[in-house]
Amino acid sequence: MERLYSVLIGYAFGLFQTAFILGKMKGIDIRKHGSGNAGTTNTLRVLGTKAGLIVFFGDVAKCILAIVCTYFLFGRNNPEMMYLIKIYTALGAILGHNYPFYLKFRGGKGIAATAGLILAFHWSFIPVGVVMFFGAFLLTHYVSLGSLLVYAGFMTQMVLSGQLGLFGMDQTLLLELYGISAFLTVMAFWKHRENIKRLVSGAERKTYLFHKDKMEKQETIEELQADEKQTEAHPVKES
Repeated sequence: MERLYSVLIGYAFGLFQTAFILGKMKGIDIRKHGSGNAGTTNTLRVLGTKAGLIVFFGDVAKCILAIVCTYFLFGRNNPEMMYLIKIYTALGAILGHNYPFYLKFRGGKGIAATAGLILAFHWSFIPVGVVMFFGAFLLTHYVSLGSLLVYAGFMTQMVLSGQLGLFGMDQTLLLELYGISAFLTVMAFWKHRENIKRLVSGAERKTYLFHKDKMEKQETIEELQADEKQTEAHPVKES
């Protein structure tokens, strides 16, 4: 039952949609602009660097807090299950982020929440995750490429670390750990399937942290607010 409770607790934390909430505070629905994704990258592009960083740290924090919560509830007294509790909690948090029921299951892609998983899972995963993401991002400015490489590195390191005895678990529990990790990896690639197509064709959009000054960004926000008001006043009928 600890597994199920961990998923449910994680899902509850994942429902805190930082990008959506921040967008609403600025008078827009972030899912109606840019890529339509309620995550860090789209927030950065639509609302600017400061907003993007707020969303990133908010989404990282919710996964970490969920894992801390389930650790004290279940993991501390079950050391052989500790890493399984962490991965099940993160699974719930990422599912809650990607598929929030109250937003008609339209959320983000779960990469910032995955960063929270990496930070809370085991310290040895942090350097690999940092190098994989920022190495790719700084060289190419493709957030999607960095995100996919993080998952590829995470899955690879998970299996290698498990087989080397880092987690102190028997093979049956390790296979379960690998299975959840593989599911998260497949889900991440699935959520990025359009990005993968654009990467292959050379049409993927690059992201820069500092690409517009404050005045230009403020004008953009005002235009987005006006667009939403106009849409609400004259909604487009669906066929």
